[in-house]
Amino acid sequence: MSQTTAPPPAASGFADRSLGEIATALPVATAVFRRHRLDFCCGGLVSLAEAAAAKNLSVAAIEAELAAVADAQQSVALPDNSAALTDLIETRYHAAHRADLPELVRLARRVEAVHRSHPAVPAGLADLLENLSNELEAHMRKEEQVLFPLIRQGGHPMIAQPIAAMLAEHDDHGAYLRLLEERTGNFAAPADACGTWRALYAGCRSFTDALMEHVHIENNVLFPRFAAR
Repeated sequence: MSQTTAPPPAASGFADRSLGEIATALPVATAVFRRHRLDFCCGGLVSLAEAAAAKNLSVAAIEAELAAVADAQQSVALPDNSAALTDLIETRYHAAHRADLPELVRLARRVEAVHRSHPAVPAGLADLLENLSNELEAHMRKEEQVLFPLIRQGGHPMIAQPIAAMLAEHDDHGAYLRLLEERTGNFAAPADACGTWRALYAGCRSFTDALMEHVHIENNVLFPRFAAR
């Protein structure tokens, strides 16, 4: 069985709802949030009104965008069986991160070496990606070896502790993503960038989107089934 998205609220009802709530009820909203650089995964508990105010954005304008995408929304199915959802996370997200990050590190080292004299070279990007890769790998192993087995058993009296640890590490991942955006100028390659440089930034953007979706599903869909946040 699977669960489909709940009907989204009217446009005027978005402001007081949390970013995580909106993204869960209206998955296509994540594109709007990413466009405005609103953190719907690690910052998912913050209301749209608060998040918009912090960035000096118009709540009314964002609500209008959300209403527009709601009209064209396609139903996105996530398993309502929690064990099946952990399987999906491992196959769709964990596997992708493990495939993508080593290649991004390789591309970053090449760009930094070949273009080291370029004023816009992303110096230190390869080390940043490698550190993130190491921490994310350790995080995913904890999920696969400790937390997800407990979820597949239907829960455990002590499950709140590993969930709390994963939530804290998700915040750390969010900090890495902010550094990644800063180091790449929000993934905007310079006009004279070579193909490798452009591929690196496109890959970093794609990875960021995937990790944010991954964290959102865990923080706002899976984990609340087992422990109050």
